[in-house]
Amino acid sequence: MKKLDIAQELSSNAYPGRGIIIGRSADGKSAVTAYFIMGRSENSRNRVFVEDGQGIRTQAFDPSKLSDPHLIIYAPVRVLGNKLIVTNGDQTDTIYELMDKQFTFEQSLRTREFEDDAPNYTPRISGILRFEEKGFNYAMSILKSANGDPSSCQRFTFAYAAPIAGEGHFIHTYMGDGSPLPSFEGEPKLVGISGSIDEFTDMVWNNLNADNKVSLFVRYVDLATGDVQTRIVNKNK
Repeated sequence: MKKLDIAQELSSNAYPGRGIIIGRSADGKSAVTAYFIMGRSENSRNRVFVEDGQGIRTQAFDPSKLSDPHLIIYAPVRVLGNKLIVTNGDQTDTIYELMDKQFTFEQSLRTREFEDDAPNYTPRISGILRFEEKGFNYAMSILKSANGDPSSCQRFTFAYAAPIAGEGHFIHTYMGDGSPLPSFEGEPKLVGISGSIDEFTDMVWNNLNADNKVSLFVRYVDLATGDVQTRIVNKNK
């Protein structure tokens, strides 16, 4: 698979929707995670990321303008023991609660399907990082309709062991703008990971469409010490 330039991938797509990037820093020292949200409606754009324990949650920037919390207010990132969970919806809680009961990542997601936002039927995308004594591994999932037909849910899981330094994978909800919005196709994209957490954060944020971007979360976890660095960028301030 050809390794893609994440900056080019982002800048060439005005509306990838919500996206997850997971990989390993170029120096090999850190596990890297990023999650961003975008919006076209006032309701979707009226959000910020806020810290919530070891994770984050979405919150209305102006509560008086929140018309419908369904599908937009949730906890995208939670930590369960040695696992970091990141998703684009309330399936974060499903994964957290069922894995705490010894379900696997994949088994947990079999209880869910794509979002009920006809006619888009937005895919649910999810990622999980598992930290071990000798590094980490990760998996990504997408739950989507059958080419827009909500009578069938298609579930795909992709697992990555021994991540390579300077490489990661990127999955997002939409192939681009449209009506209805076209769902992501294929397996997660192989992308390069480079720079410090601040350099990586700036690169992702600056290449998201200026009109549609809403919030960005980035986390670097030091694989030797477990030290965590987190950055949150919100358009609304």
